[in-house]
Amino acid sequence: MQSLQQPLMPGPARDLAAARDAYKDGDVEASRSAHTAVRMEGARETHMEAGGRVKSIVFGGLDGILTSFAVVSGAVGAHLGPVVILAMGVSNVLADALSMGAGEYLSSRSYNNYVKKELERERWELENFPEGEIMEMIELFESRGMTREDSTVVVTRMAKYKHFFLNIMMTEELCLPVPEEDDNMNSLKDGFVMFVSFALFGMVPIMGFALVPMLDPSLDEHSLFVVACVVTALALFGLGAFKARFNEKFYIRSGLETLVLGGACASVAFIVGRLVASFAGVDP
Repeated sequence: MQSLQQPLMPGPARDLAAARDAYKDGDVEASRSAHTAVRMEGARETHMEAGGRVKSIVFGGLDGILTSFAVVSGAVGAHLGPVVILAMGVSNVLADALSMGAGEYLSSRSYNNYVKKELERERWELENFPEGEIMEMIELFESRGMTREDSTVVVTRMAKYKHFFLNIMMTEELCLPVPEEDDNMNSLKDGFVMFVSFALFGMVPIMGFALVPMLDPSLDEHSLFVVACVVTALALFGLGAFKARFNEKFYIRSGLETLVLGGACASVAFIVGRLVASFAGVDP
């Protein structure tokens, strides 16, 4: 059986970062330069490797911080002791990190396998009934505004290149971009990144309960919680600002949005913990 996908050709020659900056500033000349300078040098567009993992890093980190800080806030609201909070926090973070990492890997692998099965079906149909597949694409392009004549010319020309046409069919007809050959390995990497990100950021809210008492054993539960709030707020703001680097680049706004989200989650957990403690008759 032939390979599911031919090796991907290099992307269009342009400076991607400069092109994004030009778009944000509305600078047509800068956009033109971004698209021509790299081509003149015979180079190709390169993407930041971190950008490919930003989803797992940000999602895992945010989920880790919010989950563990919710546990800490709820436990403090329920008047539980520092040792209990530390045990609950660490065990919860590690268990959830493993669950998130495994879930990311399994869901990504399942999606890739589904897309590849659809690709095999489309390939089989193209080999056994090419005129039908070509007509489907002609009608699709026509429904999007092309004339019948133009869509026939375009689709017929693309159909001469089977691997290319298969990718177009998958993307345009099924809205399923074809994964790369090593995407199962990438899924494993994404799962590992999710696990590490969740575990590292998830430990931030409970650091106050683990490290600060070593520096000042006289601190009470309230002081430890204040320290945890400050450290968590800084981490949330930093992670939000990091996320903006790969998006709109409004660092302060993104950091504040993430901070507000974390504060809302922690407030809900704290209030619920306090209500449960009050209902159970636990004194402060």
